[in-house]
Amino acid sequence: MPNLFEPFQLKDVTLRNRIGVSPMCQYSSEDGRATDWHLVHLGSRAVGGAGLIIAEATAVEARGRITPGDAGIWSDEHIAPLQRINTFIKEHGAISGIQLAHAGRKASAARPWEGDNSLADTEGGWDTLGASAVAFDTEKLWRIPKEMTKQDIQEVKEAFRGAALRSLEAGYEWLELHFAHGYLVHSFYSPLSNQRTDEYGGSFENRIRLALEITRIVKEVWPERLPLTARLSCSDWVEGGWNIDDSVELSKKLKAEGVDLIDCSSGFNTPNYQEYPFGSGWQVPFSERIRKEAEIATATVGFITNAMQADELIRNQRADIVLLAREMLRDPYWSHRAAVELRRKNVTTLPIQYASWL
Repeated sequence: MPNLFEPFQLKDVTLRNRIGVSPMCQYSSEDGRATDWHLVHLGSRAVGGAGLIIAEATAVEARGRITPGDAGIWSDEHIAPLQRINTFIKEHGAISGIQLAHAGRKASAARPWEGDNSLADTEGGWDTLGASAVAFDTEKLWRIPKEMTKQDIQEVKEAFRGAALRSLEAGYEWLELHFAHGYLVHSFYSPLSNQRTDEYGGSFENRIRLALEITRIVKEVWPERLPLTARLSCSDWVEGGWNIDDSVELSKKLKAEGVDLIDCSSGFNTPNYQEYPFGSGWQVPFSERIRKEAEIATATVGFITNAMQADELIRNQRADIVLLAREMLRDPYWSHRAAVELRRKNVTTLPIQYASWL
């Protein structure tokens, strides 16, 4: 029976444990370039004992940023700072992952601590793209995106291809496609945001077309030996929207295209956050269903806070990896603490600079 500290192998990559750092936007890049903040933020979690460190949503093109401070990988200039970070992470025993993203209609926004609202052109905002010309809401993210043409779609697919090649050069060994949280691809597969009448709209098969095409074009350049994963919003939490049944079917199709693991999140395609059933492990049922019914490895998220809880999810095969976000911000050394709480000896190693004191 697996446990939280049993290594996990996916393709030719082996994680030292089942603990991962979920991608968390830091909004601290400079024209897409990573800074020393990212080295410390990500590097400290590798030193802290996590098996997988996934870098934040990283825009495949400049107009695909959520905010002006977003990470980017649309230029070769972005590669060197990422190589430095990934070298450090690898030296400390963790695997580096990257989440490739396009914000779609939720792009051109202010940083959360600056209002989290759409930026006007006079404030440095830019034109956005979406499945349809429908704004996210009328108050904060009010920009109406351009409904993407076939040319726009092709350009975005090529941007994902280029980003995957740069990710490889930057030293990443784990690639996640961000198909969740109301960003571009989610806005295509959800019937709440897709009002198209062409081959990218209407039926389930049409609405998932972009997700499959992006996967296919990335698969052409991403090595077979390295994991290719995708994050889904497994439910819109709105009647008539995308749901878990849809996610199971999409997961089956992504698996057929070569995806190795589904990162199971949900929501954020509509501004009804107050209606979500937030609570301990609230998104675990998505991971459990997709793992069993689509027969694909899964990662789970959502208010997973303590070692016993995380270990139970792995032991009962409700997920293959547990991804932590806020808990890793509170305690970069959560993995070491979890090993102590679970009475697992010799499964984590503090750096000698700390161990000599402790």
